[in-house]
Amino acid sequence: MRRLALDEAVQAGGFPPASEQVNMHLHSFFSYNGEGWSPTRIAYEMKRLGLYSAALCDFDVLHGLPEFFEAADMLQLRAAVAFESRVFFQEYAEQEINSPGEPGVFYFMGMGFVEQPAADSQAGQMFAELLLQSHQRNRELIGRINSRLAPLALDYENDVLPLTPANNATERHITLAFHQLALRHFADKGQCLEFWSRKLDSPLEQLEKLFDNTNAFLELLRGKLMKRGGLGYVQPSAKAFPKLELVIDMIRQCRAIPMSAWLDGSLPGEQNPEEQLQCLLDKKVEALNIIPDRNWNFKDPELQRQRVAALDRYVAAAAELELPINVGTEGNKPGQRLVDDFEAEALRKHRQAFLQGAQIMVGHTRLLRYADLAYIDDKAQKMYPQRARRNEFFAKAGALPAPGPETRLKLGKMSADNALDYISEAAVKQAW
Repeated sequence: MRRLALDEAVQAGGFPPASEQVNMHLHSFFSYNGEGWSPTRIAYEMKRLGLYSAALCDFDVLHGLPEFFEAADMLQLRAAVAFESRVFFQEYAEQEINSPGEPGVFYFMGMGFVEQPAADSQAGQMFAELLLQSHQRNRELIGRINSRLAPLALDYENDVLPLTPANNATERHITLAFHQLALRHFADKGQCLEFWSRKLDSPLEQLEKLFDNTNAFLELLRGKLMKRGGLGYVQPSAKAFPKLELVIDMIRQCRAIPMSAWLDGSLPGEQNPEEQLQCLLDKKVEALNIIPDRNWNFKDPELQRQRVAALDRYVAAAAELELPINVGTEGNKPGQRLVDDFEAEALRKHRQAFLQGAQIMVGHTRLLRYADLAYIDDKAQKMYPQRARRNEFFAKAGALPAPGPETRLKLGKMSADNALDYISEAAVKQAW
């Protein structure tokens, strides 16, 4: 059905010309999308907005990769695919980094996958292990919460997994499932609110104000059930998450780009971004991700000043190391922006760096899909020993318009060497 709807949309046309706005970090319903969007719907909505490029980024899986590329190709949208997970960063074992309340736990990404690894490959087995660990953490979390919420008892298999299209549940799915369970169990809204007030030790008046705003109520529930100080919270151990080095190795086996993730500079592990990035570079991390909106968009002017100063310092540290910067809005929470406000004063000065980062990710994706050349390959490093020159080459390849069906067919029939020559020449002319 999604393919049929997309066919109709492509036939209808009427899409705006591409701007220079990008969104290179979007979760689909294969992890959690705030609007329930599929990879196809994401590609369509980004094309409808006239975005320059878009990237899929789901938690722990690449389930949406084939669908997203098919949709982006049909729509002629510059595209890339990533995944995100939580890992353990041993050098920061005693510090909170980018996951509040979880010392040593590090949100981390791999960007620029062009296919799903074979299930029996080392990388495929690692992806399977990531999902198994996620299921184990989810079951343990639900068990702890259930022990505090009698008479409610959530069943992971029957109440949570059916909310997902491919059995990849997140904290947001679990929160929604608890909310739905309470609504089913109690006869009316009043009883439901009284239950939550008692169990969460929260004022009834506060809950009443939020209850009819489902998004706000779910955010409160998630915090009270799962985050630090919540009913189900325990400080995670190193054993609960894969080691950072193992995940970096798995990403590189897939010839994708290991990518660090920045929160907002507020936690101890982000106080010295220069040191952190150098440590990650030594581990063969080759790019970084920022969610811009949470680094400037605050009503409190002092908080905004602090966050913008931290953002500026982080971007400067990345520039010093010539590391590409990937940006996006996530889309895993209702009400989030579909695209960042790149005209905001805090972001305007970084627009070129953010655009080049998107171009590099798209260029890497194109060159790997058609010319068997990845940004991280030894061959690419020999071609361009200076990272700045390598960035420039891959950015030019990504800056080319999305190829139409005839060009894709032509590229698909070429040898890798011929495709590399063809893309390289087109990149110089900025035309296929």
